[in-house]
Amino acid sequence: MPERRTVALVTLGCARNEVDSEELAGRLEADGWQLVEDAADADVAVVNTCGFVEAAKKDSVDALLEANDLKDHGRTQAVVAVGCMAERYGKELAQALPEADGVLGFDDYADISDRLQTILSGGIHAAHTPRDRRKLLPISPAERQESAAAVALPGHGPTDLPEGVAPASGPRAPLRRRLDGSPVASVKLASGCDRRCSFCAIPSFRGSFISRRPSDVLNETRWLAEQGVKEIMLVSENNTSYGKDLGDIRLLESLLPNLADVDGIERVRVSYLQPAEMRPGLIDVLTSTPKVVPYFDLSFQHSAPDVLRAMRRFGDTDRFLELLDTIRSKAPEAGVRSNFIVGFPGESESDLAELERFLNGARLDAIGVFGYSDEEGTEAATYENKLDEDVVAERLAHISRLAEELVSQRAEERVGQTVHVLVESVDAEEGVYGRAEHQAPETDGQVLLTSGEGLSVGRMVEAKVVGTEGVDLVAEPLTGSPVCTEEAGR
Repeated sequence: MPERRTVALVTLGCARNEVDSEELAGRLEADGWQLVEDAADADVAVVNTCGFVEAAKKDSVDALLEANDLKDHGRTQAVVAVGCMAERYGKELAQALPEADGVLGFDDYADISDRLQTILSGGIHAAHTPRDRRKLLPISPAERQESAAAVALPGHGPTDLPEGVAPASGPRAPLRRRLDGSPVASVKLASGCDRRCSFCAIPSFRGSFISRRPSDVLNETRWLAEQGVKEIMLVSENNTSYGKDLGDIRLLESLLPNLADVDGIERVRVSYLQPAEMRPGLIDVLTSTPKVVPYFDLSFQHSAPDVLRAMRRFGDTDRFLELLDTIRSKAPEAGVRSNFIVGFPGESESDLAELERFLNGARLDAIGVFGYSDEEGTEAATYENKLDEDVVAERLAHISRLAEELVSQRAEERVGQTVHVLVESVDAEEGVYGRAEHQAPETDGQVLLTSGEGLSVGRMVEAKVVGTEGVDLVAEPLTGSPVCTEEAGR
């Protein structure tokens, strides 16, 4: 019997990329490939790249070069680039990085097994020519669903597959294969974005906004629960737009309670929310539905009106603070995080001071700060009133220091509170770590539990916050607290 072909997936970037990698894994395993964790043990290393900002693109190139080095002293015979950077640059990336044996775009995902076999056999699959993916679907959201079947939408793999076609426990399984044993998994609500922020190139290579059908999201959540997942995080480029192409902009409000009712799911988290699209009904559902955590990942980006208008965005400091007041009037301990860009073209000292005013009043749990840099193909790249690089760097350092201080203060406000912690790692030397309701994976800090007796990965435990370490919390499990008895892998 011939030895099975082996493949490793190396994922960079956001949670959306993680979902795409698991769909690719499902397709490959269904076609007979053996999935391995370490690229050094694989015939083919597939690097799922990020193409959002320069730092992410550099990380993607470094990962491709690192995988290529394995060809000299490991089993690896081929290195293939997929993901956003591969889709965005196509032939240009292939020419600039000959170390990659293949550069595959989203249109190649449905035939990923054949593409990898061709490359592994020494053949060549021509890198694609990038195109504006916004033009692949109708301008009117109401007309998009009929055209969706003809467009590659990573992470929108079908559900209700026959048994045996994909790694599945039943006919409702998605075309997806989990790549780790974490009790947390992301689920795609939609792909693409209809917003036209002047600094962002994502819509051009991810395409126009298109929702997944609620039944697919629900079926995938059920399947993930069967795999031991306790928390799902709903992801897309803009979750507040979910359902607009299905005829119901309030579809998320009706879907969330159904997801929370799935057996085995302990926590539902919604990410990527647009402040300008927040509505009272959605806030109500996010703050009052059992198992749906009051967590608000709000994309503010700035708070000075002139900067926001130049970004093609809406709002200002006072309106944003009013939104946060509304949220906290319904859920006082709600978690809120956001990202901000400083040094945007035309940003004045008074604009920066306005951003500081907002940050000081917002009491955010987590803050990401980025210095502006031109992104190819964006409107902002054509602006003339650019700030000097040293000015951008100075403002980035200043706001970053402020952000670090503010999130530490916010963490200290939680001392004495009771939190529900999902245990994610248990180590005899390092200790027991998990996350509270206000903390999303990887971005918002974590909770160190002072005692790990009787705890295992996937358990939910009630604990009292007794200290902080920057943005992280230290919490003591409460004696006799209700602890979920099911383990993540059971």
